Amino acid sequence: MKGINNKWYIICIFLMFGIGLQNIKAQKLKIFRGVIVDRDTLAHIPLNNIYIIGFKDGTSEREKRRKTKLVKNILKVYPYARTAAELLEKYDKMLVGLPEKEQKALMKQAEKNLRKQYINDIERMTFTQGVLLLKLVDRETGKTTYYIVDELRGSFQAFFYQSIARLFKYNLKDNYDPNGKDKEIEHIVRLIEEGQIN
Repeated sequence: MKGINNKWYIICIFLMFGIGLQNIKAQKLKIFRGVIVDRDTLAHIPLNNIYIIGFKDGTSEREKRRKTKLVKNILKVYPYARTAAELLEKYDKMLVGLPEKEQKALMKQAEKNLRKQYINDIERMTFTQGVLLLKLVDRETGKTTYYIVDELRGSFQAFFYQSIARLFKYNLKDNYDPNGKDKEIEHIVRLIEEGQIN
């Protein structure tokens, strides 16, 4: 009697194991690292970063309006910064190996095309949106606006635009600082990139 029970026990285990394997094959198999805590093995599962935009209790209405406006402005200008980064990469590749005269002609034509396509949108931006756009272009390209203008249009144009920016208390040579003064902007941009804000 005891031998029969053991056989059924073994057969049941094999059947369950076989059914379990079929279920595993039907599902995606995920393997995680294990961590042993107090003689217990736990799966170590990496999670995506979570960014939260919210207001603490007691946040003033003024601060809420400021932050809401910042999100709205970034949503408006971020696509332009992405486009600028893509176009800059495209033109950088086109300029490689061209003689200086052809480079200048190409950049003048590119500027003409860009003005035609984007000038109305850019002219409708507020000063704050313009500053955000410059910061985000630096974020996306890794180059300050001053450097980009100097590289593509020359030192005189870069100096000219820098002089105008300084009248409005902005410096085209400022680097985007995601861990410092631009931390709040970085936080919002990451939310946009992860599809949590749109």
